[in-house]
Amino acid sequence: MIAETAEKIRNNIQKVIIGKDETIELTLIAMLCEGHLLLEDVPGTGKTTLAKTIARSLGCSFQRIQFTPDLLPSDVTGIYYYNQKIQEFEFRAGPIFSQILLADEINRATPRTQSALLEAMQERQSTVDIVTHPLPRPFLVLATQNPIELEGTFPLPEAQLDRFLMKIGLGYPSVQEENEILLRFEQVDPLLELSEVVNPETILSMQNEVRAIRVEASVRNYIVAICRITRSHPDIELGASPRATMALYRTCQALAAIRGREYVLPDDVKLLAPFVLTHRLIINAQTRLRGRKPEEIIRDIVNTVPAPVEA
Repeated sequence: MIAETAEKIRNNIQKVIIGKDETIELTLIAMLCEGHLLLEDVPGTGKTTLAKTIARSLGCSFQRIQFTPDLLPSDVTGIYYYNQKIQEFEFRAGPIFSQILLADEINRATPRTQSALLEAMQERQSTVDIVTHPLPRPFLVLATQNPIELEGTFPLPEAQLDRFLMKIGLGYPSVQEENEILLRFEQVDPLLELSEVVNPETILSMQNEVRAIRVEASVRNYIVAICRITRSHPDIELGASPRATMALYRTCQALAAIRGREYVLPDDVKLLAPFVLTHRLIINAQTRLRGRKPEEIIRDIVNTVPAPVEA
């Protein structure tokens, strides 16, 4: 059921998004794990369009926050205001109280405002004036950020990066894909005519089913070994946390379910490790000076750790 439904969602998204098959699959994985995605790329590559298309396909409520240096935490979470008609304070919910939240250019906001998302992303709730409000489910944050080399950006702190299930980039389309984009959007925006193919209740049911995907002990030990090596690697100052280990485990279950399997393969781990672990690492200064990037280190680790084989 999960594979069939995921294929239906994928086909609906591809009515708007051309190419980006891997990005769409990773987004579906995040949805099934009820995780959050960090999309890092230059402006104009389709990050916002992707978020809107996913929300429309899943029949979920959607809100967008444009992060700027003057954005306040209350602009994200909401406020209590005094209603003169009823002579009482009322809560006005902020855009965070939606099922799919697009945090656009999240690294343009100050750290104080960025931290307003921390509780929501981990605990699916938001506390405003000592009152805790549950968030709707499913709840997915799609955050976009410009490359940190651009001016006017505030790098996300380690605690917040660790709450993103995966970090992905869209990249530029190929020549053929860019021509198809021009033709598809020539007359009308296909997003305006897009209809939902599933409902939020179906998504919640699929999230529960994903947890039943079998992970053999050897594959589980393989996941643990990869994450533990990052904590003692000579090029890494801060390695993957236990939350990262859990994220890699859960995403492998979701990938297996999307591809119609009832079990996880070592190849699933190899495919997903760079997306799940890279943004959680802090490499030391000497490694940065040598020009090595976290993606290269993760690939080396994955190739170094012996993968389990069938007896």
